[in-house]
Amino acid sequence: MNRPLTCSLLMAALVLPSCKAPQPQKNPEASPFGPTGIPPQLRGKSPEAGTPVIPGGNQPPIPIPKNITPEEDILFTDPDNPDGGLPELSAILEAPKVKSWEESETNARKRAVREGKPILVWFTDSARSPMCKALSQELFSTNDFEKWADEKIIRLRVDSNVTITEGSLSMDERTHQETQRRDYVEGMKKRYKILGAPVVLMLNPSGEVIGRYRGYKRGDANFLWGQLKHSQAVSQTAYESWRSGLEKKGYREWQDRKGRKIFAKLKSYSKGELILIEPDGTRSRTREGVLSEADRDWIDAQKKARGI
Repeated sequence: MNRPLTCSLLMAALVLPSCKAPQPQKNPEASPFGPTGIPPQLRGKSPEAGTPVIPGGNQPPIPIPKNITPEEDILFTDPDNPDGGLPELSAILEAPKVKSWEESETNARKRAVREGKPILVWFTDSARSPMCKALSQELFSTNDFEKWADEKIIRLRVDSNVTITEGSLSMDERTHQETQRRDYVEGMKKRYKILGAPVVLMLNPSGEVIGRYRGYKRGDANFLWGQLKHSQAVSQTAYESWRSGLEKKGYREWQDRKGRKIFAKLKSYSKGELILIEPDGTRSRTREGVLSEADRDWIDAQKKARGI
């Protein structure tokens, strides 16, 4: 075969178009949300982007009633049996008599709520502050103040002079307790923004600061005492309002046959056994028979109203 002729035929085949008809291209179905296919509300740059969905949905938080301890903050002995192992009410009411000056804020707060009294907090440095010593001598150690304080307030002393005098402790135990005590004192001073000593605070049973008195001058005992009396009266009015609000939520004063009282709410009742809960979340159990006649009459009225 002639080579030039063969080359000419191959070149012609490459130039000639294909005899197969071209296939029409399919148009994609138009999206109602535009070329991106994303609704405008879900686009990141849209002013109507909305609120991102969080686990559990965008439900607003449930507000916690004021002055009531949330259930999740109440610690039980056995999570599977919340009412098991609760202390007897009589054991709580028969607690040993406390000292005139508490050293634990927890104990002071519990007493304040149960007795309906404000807390006088005295930040002192008994080892290094001469004005703290003067305040103690001229006011806090006097018989008249002691008598008034026993009736009207709960006293809490926070002393920067930390000493553990328990003789039966080992050196390591004493060091450990002193460290814990110093941490507690520093935590209290930081929380209430205490700089120097003496500083005296008056707190509502709910923990609100209603009076703050810095420093002391010799001879000012009556002036300071007058201020403390005023704070106590203000606190008493606030406490009565706070207590009235709790009474609307079912809290009331309970009393045993010995005349000892507790302000609490009836949590449950079954076959003569009651579970009571105090405003700070403390629970206790008791029997109907140990309560006062007025309390037993109240329980009878409640049972009749419910057809029990």
